[in-house]
Amino acid sequence: MPLYSPLYSMTGFAQVQARVSGQLGYTLSLKSVNHRFLDLQFRMPSSLDGLEMELRKALKDTLIRGHVELTFSIDRGVQQKSGYNRELVGNYLAAFAEARAEHGLESEPDLNAALRLPGALQADHRGEDDSAALAASIREQIGPLIEQLKEMRAREGEALKAVLHGTLDRLADATEGVAMLRPEIEQRYQERLAQRLTAAVGPEFNQQRLLEEVAVLVERSDVSEELARMTAHIGHFRELLNCGGEAGKKLDFLLQEMNREANTLLSKTGGVSGKGTRVTELGLAMKAEIEKAREQIQNVE
Repeated sequence: MPLYSPLYSMTGFAQVQARVSGQLGYTLSLKSVNHRFLDLQFRMPSSLDGLEMELRKALKDTLIRGHVELTFSIDRGVQQKSGYNRELVGNYLAAFAEARAEHGLESEPDLNAALRLPGALQADHRGEDDSAALAASIREQIGPLIEQLKEMRAREGEALKAVLHGTLDRLADATEGVAMLRPEIEQRYQERLAQRLTAAVGPEFNQQRLLEEVAVLVERSDVSEELARMTAHIGHFRELLNCGGEAGKKLDFLLQEMNREANTLLSKTGGVSGKGTRVTELGLAMKAEIEKAREQIQNVE
């Protein structure tokens, strides 16, 4: 028996806030939704590009599937003072005055144009972003942040598990209902075939041969194997839910097999009067429950 592991949803959110210094802090967030594979997206400043590969590895080592967005936002605790590059602006004004004198112009320099020069405006970075300190802090926080995300995904997974067990209960009830009706349905089917064959060949036809032909046709319409396989699939589905882990793709495959059994059951029992209509109702109920389950497991990791 496999060891128990939580059933994880692919929906989750986690966030951590930390401070690097009295003036510098940041917020790191992880948001996860369903996806066929593990799709990682990063929203971080270029100054932390060197850290991305480490973060990718940490996420790949712990998550299996899902579209996961990692978002970083910085928080400065002090206001930055703005200043200007005196040397650059002074050189601009000097050059302007020299050109004005050389060409005999009367225009005045435009201060706005001077301040728009690259590097003309400067900020007093007290509390400036220290990339090395930020990277070190993020390395410390990424592990707890991923665990926080997994905890939420596990809680969502438990809720999904409860819903799916309810679906399996109804599917099992429908399967048992068909099994209880099967003897009567087979009897009705045999009687209908005998009447049709007798009408077609006449009363002089060998009665023993007639019964043999009916028995063959009835055997072909027998749904006991479909019911047995459906019951086995339900049991396997429950085991996968309870064992958890990487179950989403396996559960999806099982539901495809269940749907195939339900379709075969409906095709074999169609057209039978009396209790046959009840079997059709139960078969359609099976397909409805299977479809509900397929919608739910799209979010299972």
